[in-house]
Amino acid sequence: MTRNVGTIDRVVRIVAGLVLLALALFGGQWWGWLGVVPLVTALAGFCPAYRLLGLSTCPLAPRKAT
Repeated sequence: MTRNVGTIDRVVRIVAGLVLLALALFGGQWWGWLGVVPLVTALAGFCPAYRLLGLSTCPLAPRKAT
């Protein structure tokens, strides 16, 4: 997998994921469990939706094999 999630994007995803999970755990909101998705994508540094759309917020260009 090539990383396609940049640093700022990762921080935003982690914060959003934690807020959503807090809603699920402490607020009783069932949809808060969706916070797992941004957390996983932030920790992996890869977003499948970005791949499908051809987007990348990662500043590093992927290495080419020689």
